[in-house]
Amino acid sequence: FFQELEELPDYVGTLYSVESSSGAYEISSEVGELDDFTEFTGSVSYGSQNQGYDVRATHVEFSKGIQVERKLFDDDSHGIINKKPLGLATAYNRTRQKHAARMLNNAMSVDTMFYSHTEAVALCSDSHTTTSGASTATGFDNLTTASLTAVGLSAARIQFSGFRDDIGNRFMSMADELWIPIDLFEQAQEIIQSSGKVDVATNNVNVHKGKFTIMPNENGWNYMTDTNNWFLMDSRLRKRFCTWYDRVPLEFAQAEELDTLIAKWRAYCRYSNKYQNWRFILGSQ
Repeated sequence: FFQELEELPDYVGTLYSVESSSGAYEISSEVGELDDFTEFTGSVSYGSQNQGYDVRATHVEFSKGIQVERKLFDDDSHGIINKKPLGLATAYNRTRQKHAARMLNNAMSVDTMFYSHTEAVALCSDSHTTTSGASTATGFDNLTTASLTAVGLSAARIQFSGFRDDIGNRFMSMADELWIPIDLFEQAQEIIQSSGKVDVATNNVNVHKGKFTIMPNENGWNYMTDTNNWFLMDSRLRKRFCTWYDRVPLEFAQAEELDTLIAKWRAYCRYSNKYQNWRFILGSQ
């Protein structure tokens, strides 16, 4: 089981900051930003921060088992028994990757499987709100419908850098990652790696060359289920705002039934994930 598991790619720690948890759930609250410094004229000006949105991550249980008859174990001449723990390792890894990618696969809708967010809008949305009363007319939209092209990426990068914080000031966000399904591998490589401007018969420089890292690896991610959706992220903010909680790391138990002579093994784990603030990501649908 563990030999197979070590050979399977795991991107949970790539997308999320992984933490342990000691309770049935984790609750975190946003704290708003401070306004600008003011000129000192003999007395310090003290600012206040707004209470932001709350997020509750509720840990979910997962399990799977295998069982072996005594006679099959005794007469295993074809390595059938060894294939059972290999299959269990694959099933565990696949489940974990699906749940890790769920945040992206459901980014354009309100998903509540692992977390509830009191803002109550999709992770990638053109209708984000704020608790401060500041105008949301500009800088609160992290959703686009552009295809993955050099032109679409340019527009998305500018939109990303224009995010505003909860009181309407510029947010320090800068996209440096491009998360894609494997279906967009060719387009992404051409945009990011070409020396000249993409699809233009001139010698103009390609301003995107080397500016983004294709994630979670150079080929994209086969657990991103939509073949057209792609995402820009700020790697620093992603690690700050996205958390995976391993409440109960993977554990095993084994027992043999006395009368049936069937041995059973079960694997069990309990985890959740969440995002705190949407400003680490822009999604294109």
